[in-house]
Amino acid sequence: MASLLYRLGRFSFRRRKRVVAVWLLLLVVLGGAAATLMGPTSDKFTMPGTESQRALDSLQEQFPQASGTTGTIVIAAPEGAKLDKAAVAPVVRDAAAVDGVVGAVDPFQAGAVSEDGRYALVQVQFEAVADEVTDAQRAAYEKVGADADADGLRVEHGGEVLNAEVEVGSTEAIGVLIAAGVLVVTFGSLVAAGMTLLNALVAVAAGMAGLFAVSSVVELTSTAPILALMLGLAVGIDYSLFITSRHRQYLTEGVDAEEAAGRAVGTAGSAVVFAGATVVIALAGLTVVNIPFLSVMGLAAAGTVAVAVLVALTLLPALLGFAGDRVLPRKQRDGHASADDGHASPATSVDLGKPREGFGFRWGRTVTRFRVPVLLVGILGLGVLALPAADMRLALPDAGTAAAGSATREAYDLTSEGFGPGFNGRLIAVVSGDDAASTAVAAKEATERIRGTKDVLAVAPPLLNKQGTTALLTVIPKAGPTDEATEAVVHAVRDRVADIGDFAGAEGADVALSGTTAVGIDVSEKVSDAMLVYLLLVVGLSILLLMLVFRSFLVPLKAALGFLLTIGATFGITVAIFQQGHLAGLLGVDSPGPLVSFLPILLIGILFGLAMDYEVFLVSRMREDFVHGAGAQEATVSGMGHNARVVTAAALIMTAVFGGFIFMPDPIIKSIGFALAVGVLVDAFVVRMALVPAVMSLLGRAAWWLPRAVDRALPNLDIEGESLQRKLVPEQREHAGEESEKTDTVRV
Repeated sequence: MASLLYRLGRFSFRRRKRVVAVWLLLLVVLGGAAATLMGPTSDKFTMPGTESQRALDSLQEQFPQASGTTGTIVIAAPEGAKLDKAAVAPVVRDAAAVDGVVGAVDPFQAGAVSEDGRYALVQVQFEAVADEVTDAQRAAYEKVGADADADGLRVEHGGEVLNAEVEVGSTEAIGVLIAAGVLVVTFGSLVAAGMTLLNALVAVAAGMAGLFAVSSVVELTSTAPILALMLGLAVGIDYSLFITSRHRQYLTEGVDAEEAAGRAVGTAGSAVVFAGATVVIALAGLTVVNIPFLSVMGLAAAGTVAVAVLVALTLLPALLGFAGDRVLPRKQRDGHASADDGHASPATSVDLGKPREGFGFRWGRTVTRFRVPVLLVGILGLGVLALPAADMRLALPDAGTAAAGSATREAYDLTSEGFGPGFNGRLIAVVSGDDAASTAVAAKEATERIRGTKDVLAVAPPLLNKQGTTALLTVIPKAGPTDEATEAVVHAVRDRVADIGDFAGAEGADVALSGTTAVGIDVSEKVSDAMLVYLLLVVGLSILLLMLVFRSFLVPLKAALGFLLTIGATFGITVAIFQQGHLAGLLGVDSPGPLVSFLPILLIGILFGLAMDYEVFLVSRMREDFVHGAGAQEATVSGMGHNARVVTAAALIMTAVFGGFIFMPDPIIKSIGFALAVGVLVDAFVVRMALVPAVMSLLGRAAWWLPRAVDRALPNLDIEGESLQRKLVPEQREHAGEESEKTDTVRV
């Protein structure tokens, strides 16, 4: 692979104008496709096969008028006053007149008035599902009650209809700016930093355009493009950083620019391919858990990462050709000809040489010297950080976690104030029968059974379709949507009505519990059940892949255990802040609650790829030096010394990019960005930069042990391009000899 990438790097450098033109054309084509074919994103988290989804499907078929999205208008009188029908009637009338609304229920007729008479709920039923409601219809809905509000009544609008798509704002630019600053400090060259950032932005633009181009035929959740953007930016910058750093290293050794680009792509590019492949495999592996929306999110992010790899391998060497020796700091440019003229000083050595020992070497020696204390402190510290994860709860976010001051949050809080939190987590029992008679009997019996369930506050009278074969029962729990008590209510209700079809007169009838709250509970349970299987799959995959790379058994095992420490600590810190509320105010989390149900499984997939990325860049150099005759301790220090700076910069950049999303108001994106930023910091600076060299030093030569039979059976991936280096050594010596002969001839 290294030889193939070496040729690709040289080709892209030499044909740089054509390569850039191809990428620009591709951007135009993908941008045009995205503009013309882009479809809406969805906030639905469906789960085929669950009871809640079965109920929704039945409702869509048998009772379409009640299958659309809903809205809730909360009306409150001033303190000490009561609402009357005359004040509420105009709000009901205006809501019913909104385009796309099939009905608005008078709270006095439905009994949706608080005991003190101060609060009322107007239920609004739309014909279309939330994704199909237009912006004009939403705007008209939010204007309902404006006159009542002017008369001293408080009117707030909520409900599923106002679940807006997540939008990318200016806060994400903070992470990009920090990343740019890290690049400038790392490279000491504005050209190198700008070129690396430009390369990543092209990758993100191409990946996102391609993603939106297929959104007309594939339903994307609103978080899928944000996740793809987040990952695309992070890995795009990091992969370009790795290759550019290696290119600069070769330039400083006297290698001409084209050859340096080829070698950089052949060596660092091989590691980029492996790192990108692990991320893609891990994200694509989300399909095995059989959760449709999660599969789409994983594939969308995987596609963007794959594009970032392609851009780094092709467009980056082309840009290096245009930049020439300007990728080096000004003080290092002497003696290097511009890459544009096609001539430079000949290569004098392919040996990476002995660089000036900096912090990486000193840190490596310190860790290897105090390896036992480092291991104890690191493992115990991460173990303590992981403790809150034992209390982790998962749920889909509700309006109670929305940004303070938003319309949905105001409506949620006002509803809780007037009626109790359970009114924000209403459940829907769908009763289906073979005929009107059996449905009526089943609905009556189900109502009695549900009313007798613990922690159920009320059950509304059944609402029947025209044929009388389907009935809707609105169930109000006492607790809020994400409360543990509500989860218990859902299971208890399902148990009590499971045999309703055996009741006399209701033979063949069926009761299925659904609603937004029930859907969220079903999704969370399905994700929780799949998480352990997926974690075992990822850990097993990491051991296999790293065994192929490092020809070792203990190194992959050590890497997998380190990954588990990273995951545990990341979960623990995230739970402590977002669920338990410790220091939550610093991140703008004003309502701590359960973690987003799919956050843990996403973290496992993403952090796995990133952890393997850092593992390869650090340990591959250790293996290379060990194979070439260095002692185990010396190889460990050398690996840290040569790659600590690049890995540190890469980790800081990823942390900055992910951290930029913490400032978004959406609770899902905020928690994902925070967890990824923390995960990268823990993995890079604690696990890889401290625990890895400590373990490698402790194991010594045993770290590289592999049974001969296994060694012969495993293919050689040559991630660090050892075969390429062996091939280039004699060619370089021959070239150096020819240059020497020419010099001698001239002298004669």
